[in-house]
Amino acid sequence: MKIFFPSALLLLAISFFLDSCAFKVIHRYKNLEFTDSGAAGDLPKENLNVFAPKKSENLPVMVFLYGGSWESGKKEIYDFLGSRMARREVVTVIADYPLSPEYQVDDMVEIAAQALLWTKENIAGYGGDPERIFVAGHSAGAHLAAVLATNNDYFEELESVNPIKGGILIDPAGLDMHWFLSDYPKEGKKYLKTFTEDPAVWEAYSPINFLEDQQIPLLILEGERTYPSISQSIDRFLKEAEEQDAEVVYEFYPHKKHIKMITQFLWTGSQGYDDVLNFIKRESSEVKNATTF
Repeated sequence: MKIFFPSALLLLAISFFLDSCAFKVIHRYKNLEFTDSGAAGDLPKENLNVFAPKKSENLPVMVFLYGGSWESGKKEIYDFLGSRMARREVVTVIADYPLSPEYQVDDMVEIAAQALLWTKENIAGYGGDPERIFVAGHSAGAHLAAVLATNNDYFEELESVNPIKGGILIDPAGLDMHWFLSDYPKEGKKYLKTFTEDPAVWEAYSPINFLEDQQIPLLILEGERTYPSISQSIDRFLKEAEEQDAEVVYEFYPHKKHIKMITQFLWTGSQGYDDVLNFIKRESSEVKNATTF
């Protein structure tokens, strides 16, 4: 038996697939060195990958920092995220950074800051808008993103201005690292190679301590079944943000575990994409409106 597919419906189906995100051509630029040897000192050279739609121009930009307890991970694992975000008209940068135990949190933050400054200086050549740069991360990477979004000191030390227009924190760890390492020394012991045994360092790299006069809007995505330490630190952070009148958008994900908060981005229809893209779109509009006056 032959089945005849109506020609109009066939053309509509073909048009849908050709216009869908999966068929949009993107460019991938791999292993671009971004570290400033003069500023980095003894720190290692690091590379980043850029994902951009073909013929893009002045698109918003997302710089992503991966998780891994500050001791593991590599940018290549997240090619899927770069490709999918680029197909949604967001130029995406995924950067490596030095890991523990060879390096400590101050080294990681310095290199992450350099990745953002490289993006500010170079992203126009890849179709991105240097005035609309968002920093994102998952878990430990979200901690680094939060540090840079709440404290301008790291950019000032590099003789620059903070280029971040919004922070996207996916199930973030370490928002109140001083509280965690102080109150849960047994659980926190494995992180002392990253954060040292100095409580002053724990304080300095706890984003909750820098919400006063916070100007950069933040988006926090939390999974219902994440680790208790993450859930509690997010609660503490949100309470402090409310007291300081800091702009924080919060989204809750029922039934989601910590790892699934990032693996959900393997599926193009996930809630994660909706929340991240809506935040970028909204804050991008705010940036554009501000520049018209």
